[in-house]
Amino acid sequence: MNKDSEPHQNKLLQQLSWDYALSAEEIRDLLEGKKEKAGHYTRPMLFRKMLETYPWFTILKLLPAEQVKKLLTDEVIGSLRSASLKKKYEYIRHRLQKVV
Repeated sequence: MNKDSEPHQNKLLQQLSWDYALSAEEIRDLLEGKKEKAGHYTRPMLFRKMLETYPWFTILKLLPAEQVKKLLTDEVIGSLRSASLKKKYEYIRHRLQKVV
């Protein structure tokens, strides 16, 4: 994560857990694989929430493409609520496999 925009990133991360009192650090540690859970969230659950909440370029500001590629699994894509998001992220996963 880019340290220059850390306050903005922290705000975005904390907005993901509006329903739980989780710090941006706890969320970041979960997404980076340093923790197994944060509150009731697992990495796939939190990443799915990111996909359903933020635009693609915001996600890339929060996570490096290599990490997104690892997290963008069939399971996560299949759990998205919107058919259009599933299609979008299937395409993105396919493209990431070619370029990252």
